[in-house]
Amino acid sequence: MDQVRIGIVGIGNMGSSHARYIAAGEVAGAKLAAVCDISADRLRWAKEQFGEQLHTYESVDAMLESGNVDAIMICNLHFDHPSTAIKAFKKNIHVLCEKPAGVYTKQVREMNEAAAASNVRFSMMFNQRTNPLYAKLKDLIESGELGEIRRTNWIITTWYRPQSYYDSGNWRATWAGEGGGVLLNQCPHQLDLWQWTIGMLPSRVRAFCSFGKYRDIEVEDEVTAYVEYPNGATGVFITTTGETPGTNRLEVTGDRGKIVIEDNKLTFWRLRVPELEFNRSFKGTFGQPECWKVDVPVGAAPNGHKTITQNWVDAIRNGTPLIAPGEEGIRGLTLSNAMYLSSWTDDWADLPIDEEKFYELLSERMKTSRYRP
Repeated sequence: MDQVRIGIVGIGNMGSSHARYIAAGEVAGAKLAAVCDISADRLRWAKEQFGEQLHTYESVDAMLESGNVDAIMICNLHFDHPSTAIKAFKKNIHVLCEKPAGVYTKQVREMNEAAAASNVRFSMMFNQRTNPLYAKLKDLIESGELGEIRRTNWIITTWYRPQSYYDSGNWRATWAGEGGGVLLNQCPHQLDLWQWTIGMLPSRVRAFCSFGKYRDIEVEDEVTAYVEYPNGATGVFITTTGETPGTNRLEVTGDRGKIVIEDNKLTFWRLRVPELEFNRSFKGTFGQPECWKVDVPVGAAPNGHKTITQNWVDAIRNGTPLIAPGEEGIRGLTLSNAMYLSSWTDDWADLPIDEEKFYELLSERMKTSRYRP
């Protein structure tokens, strides 16, 4: 395929951002062919911005039936991500999905099964995987430099949102409109990176979510979660939209040292002798292994959105391996679903989670939501 004809579903903030760089020719081998939106005003805007040759559609079905697109980027509401993708897979149309993969793992599992039954390239817009800080962290862990993982801590509180942000759309921060708050709207990238870099999901989660603590909203705006991993390691994840100034600090400790990512810098406190080896041989009263503080060099961060889009197009045209395979979208979502389930039941949530129980409890909240789709 010489050129991939891309259609964008949902021409809001993210959809229009993707449309601009594709239309400008910044993705080799790609062409902006169509957009789809329920808003006639947004479709008119797209025509004005990108030219009369652009195909516009009011429904996903019409776009997929048109024969004018080879691939779509999904930028519509969270609840609609899986159903939109499944429709595309049935037409053998390639998919790049914005985060999150969906609202609940049951629907995302069905999406993944549909992708596996098709012959398409399916990717998630996990653009933070292209950030050299996290790519280097993953490399250091996979290569064994950090040794066996013992503890992970992530404080990510740089999501401050005033009440006016939530008031800008009646669907915002509602169970029926978005399906969640800071975990589902702001944190999908961090939840993906958390599991992607260390290479494993927890075995169980205990979370405490505060719903509408700082703002007049239905969903969570503060979360503290504790996790336990199959190898005995533990972790903590803290996030909120009601705190400023915020902190973004990821700390991963292994038996060969500690890595910290903060202020766009990666620092490795490397033990010259692994802790286990030191403990076996040391006979003194007090002591610890020699430790070197290493500022690890990383490259400049690329434009992550364009990089993921280019990678997806290259996968369609040339079979290039995907940076963020779509099927992996369920992994970070499993973490957020487990946190909700733990908080709602005031108990531990084991992984894999009880998907039916989760959907039952989510549905109860959607029924009483102030937003009506």
